[in-house]
Amino acid sequence: MPLGTVAILGLGNQGRAHALNLRDSGAKVIVGARVGQQAEARALALGFEVFPLADAAARAETVAVLLPDEVTPNVWPDVAGALQPQTTVVFAHGFNLLYRALAFPAKADVVLVSPTGPGRVLRTVYEQGDGLPAYLAVHQDGSGGAWAAAEGYATLLGCARARLWRTSVREETEVDLFGEQTVLCGGMNELVTAAWETLVERGFSPEIAYLECVHQLKYLADLLHERGVSAMRAGISGTACYGDVTRGPRVINAESRRQMQAMLAEIQSGDFAREWLAEAEAGRPHLDVALARAAAHPMEAARRRALGLPDPPA
Repeated sequence: MPLGTVAILGLGNQGRAHALNLRDSGAKVIVGARVGQQAEARALALGFEVFPLADAAARAETVAVLLPDEVTPNVWPDVAGALQPQTTVVFAHGFNLLYRALAFPAKADVVLVSPTGPGRVLRTVYEQGDGLPAYLAVHQDGSGGAWAAAEGYATLLGCARARLWRTSVREETEVDLFGEQTVLCGGMNELVTAAWETLVERGFSPEIAYLECVHQLKYLADLLHERGVSAMRAGISGTACYGDVTRGPRVINAESRRQMQAMLAEIQSGDFAREWLAEAEAGRPHLDVALARAAAHPMEAARRRALGLPDPPA
């Protein structure tokens, strides 16, 4: 299904990859950016025509909303007012579709095309001739052809080279948030930090602790990605495998599972979304303090020493 002119609103992690992949697949791509923001300069450097957000939306038959979740509702009244009546509107994550009451033209198709990986990976595998699987969902089928529109966008993005999974906006959003919080970001970062601290507190070298508990994670994650859990275990030593199956459940135990269930309940009830949006509207006071504390954690200095990296500028 032809996309017409595609306006990419936002040129962050996902936006940059979408814009480049779509252009390389033959689509006409323009970029909408907030005036004076870094995205505007990045888009111009990449050779895209750049317009203010609403102007870009008005010029396009397909509008991909790839702005941060917390930014989109604030700019949406202007963007929505500029949309053509039969625009296809694409989101890469369902957060604002599920938790915020965004208005769309009655005849518009509003779809979700969510690649299963970060933007930099989406771009890299595309350049290698491959693609990431993607979740597809339809929020509003104004034309009767919304599924085809989602598939057309995903195909030019390179995701049909892998596989396209039909789902719902609710399922994608809730599973995505849960995965980020329990494993991919929250769980992983807390686990490696706690393991590093445990070793260092007992007198082990901070650099050796980093190499063992953080640096090596990539190689085991790659093995897990390639083979799955059972076959991954066949690729490690018997000693490591025995420690895996007998000690792993002591780390992820009944209490861990109760906390996961509680976190999922907070996502499904909307409590997490309300909490995050309140934090964003207040200027991110708790988030920014937590990020600064993490950046100053001694594990970061141990990483630089272990890998022979320079200290950051003062």
